Amino acid sequence: MSGRGISRVWISALVAAVVASAAVLAPGAGGRQGDRQRSALDRLSVPQLVGQRVILSYQGPTPPDALFERIRRGKAAGVIFFGHNINQNPTLIANVIAQLQEASQHAVLPRPLRQPLLLMTDQEGGIVRRLPGPPELTEEQIGQGPRSRLLARLAGRGAGKTLASVGMNVNLAPVLGVLSGQDNFLEKFGRLYSTHARKVSRLGGAFITAQQRQGVAATAKHFPGLGAAGPQDTDSGPVTLDLSLRTLRTVDEFPYHEAIAVGTKLVMISNATYPALDPARPASLSRAVMRDELRQRLGFSGVTITDALEAGGLEDFGSVPQRGVLAARAGADLLLFSGQNVEEGIQGYEQLRQTFQSGVMNEALFERSVRRVLRLRKQLAAGGSLYP
Repeated sequence: MSGRGISRVWISALVAAVVASAAVLAPGAGGRQGDRQRSALDRLSVPQLVGQRVILSYQGPTPPDALFERIRRGKAAGVIFFGHNINQNPTLIANVIAQLQEASQHAVLPRPLRQPLLLMTDQEGGIVRRLPGPPELTEEQIGQGPRSRLLARLAGRGAGKTLASVGMNVNLAPVLGVLSGQDNFLEKFGRLYSTHARKVSRLGGAFITAQQRQGVAATAKHFPGLGAAGPQDTDSGPVTLDLSLRTLRTVDEFPYHEAIAVGTKLVMISNATYPALDPARPASLSRAVMRDELRQRLGFSGVTITDALEAGGLEDFGSVPQRGVLAARAGADLLLFSGQNVEEGIQGYEQLRQTFQSGVMNEALFERSVRRVLRLRKQLAAGGSLYP
């Protein structure tokens, strides 16, 4: 990167001056020609560039001023909401969301950032619903019910309508785990469709397609799969799934082929460790999982997002901000600071900014992640179905 954090603003100013001079010396040349030729990223400061990797959270029904301030400065890509933020009051959260989106349109922001924030929650179905309303059925109930594919489509459509009604535009669903373990912590709450990979694939694909037709981006999770996990939740402590590479690719990863084929906009990465893919790091901190397996082998070109960075499953990898840096370096586009404390996200942002400006991160890969995030925000700005 060679001093980019110090020189980026100076270089941008110099380029602008050269372009302006060329316009004066060349009669008939439009003064906006240089702007059209510059990429969207060239219009972002380093703090704004780093901000496009960060998802923040907060406590209670009222967002703190610090959250609005970061959004107005382009230092956040989005917000995750929990039950206490919503408080069973759709009108309240709709008003909050309108205020957050208004802050994202602040006049001082460069045009590429004046796009909808990524405003997300978990609206899976059953007990895992942050907003009152559909889908009422759990994934397990859908998988065991008659005409399960129709039920999955109805659940996806219902989830999309519920979130869109308050202005949310990203659902952290569906779960694509293929149940194979005993006492699976996800299955305790009915969060898995089936023990059959093909059935999970069909139902997950139906949910994603129906939801994204409502203009709400879907998130296939938790790659490469948590169906073989036991009772230990990755939120509580480290989880290792000692599966063979063949089993991972033919069973656990199988539903992601369909999710990618139908155009899921996001994939959430698991906080469990998969020794067959990477014996040293959990998937959410693993280059082998995110870049080699998900992007190169499966061909996913959308946005990757970590699971909760404050989770106990990552406790061996430093502070929450340090985990964010590791995840970003491994290839996660969005870092999920979901500790329900804005300060956690601010600290994570600052750690990422300092690391980026130190020159130890791959600048091209960093910017590639930002482009994917900005592309998704622009797609959501268009409104309506996320399919052509």
